[in-house]
Amino acid sequence: MAGLVAAGLNAQVSGLTAVAAYASLHTADPSTGGTSEVTGGSYTREAISWGAASGGTATSDADIVFDVPGSTTITHLGYWSAVSGGTFYGSRALDTQQTYATDGTYTISSGNLSESVS
Repeated sequence: MAGLVAAGLNAQVSGLTAVAAYASLHTADPSTGGTSEVTGGSYTREAISWGAASGGTATSDADIVFDVPGSTTITHLGYWSAVSGGTFYGSRALDTQQTYATDGTYTISSGNLSESVS
């Protein structure tokens, strides 16, 4: 049986990126409910600007910059439907955890966040 062709893969990933409009940072694996989200300071979830899906992959097309309060170690990125509350769609571990002794920022540069299906 053949798998999805490019148009089907693009439709599948576009479904996620259409609803996963915000990213969050977490201090531990958020599991299935989005737990361990960073709190305090000027931290907020940040909007994700997704480019059009191609080849079953969608990539961010703008920088995503988070304010991170001091005394925080971030380990995961989460996907949400809203800037507050909303539906949690899942997460991924950061390539490298980051520890902030003082307030700082965490930036995901344009094109460095992608989601794909296979």
